Amino acid sequence: MEELRQLKDVYEANDSFIVTESSKTTEFLKDEYPDRVYYLAYGTKHNIFPYIFKFAFNIVRSCYLYIRIHPDYIITTGTHTAVPMCFVGKMLGSRIIYIETFANINKPTVTGRIIYGMGVADKFIVQWKDMLKYYPKAEYGGSIF
Repeated sequence: MEELRQLKDVYEANDSFIVTESSKTTEFLKDEYPDRVYYLAYGTKHNIFPYIFKFAFNIVRSCYLYIRIHPDYIITTGTHTAVPMCFVGKMLGSRIIYIETFANINKPTVTGRIIYGMGVADKFIVQWKDMLKYYPKAEYGGSIF
């Protein structure tokens, strides 16, 4: 989320919405953007049984939010909650811009591998040149920070 917050000028200057996981680190967004923030269920793969149900819920919620918002573009730095929204968006005509997280220097993320491997992103950006060996068709964009 902090990476996308670096693009604050872009989303504040446009008709945009934020869809993110509900957690203590994102609850402040509702105060900052009261009519433009939607939350998905927070889950971690470390607790696999509840995660399966939360992921299923997030797929349904992503479909609902997509229909409600119907964005022209979806810009994401990933996490597992981004996958359903990106797939729904791709199927229904949105342009997908995926930015591989700055946190991974030596190996691709699971979300990055899914989005890249399935050809979901219209533009796939990496923040480290070394990541181009995993994503050869990606664009090196440098650090957002």
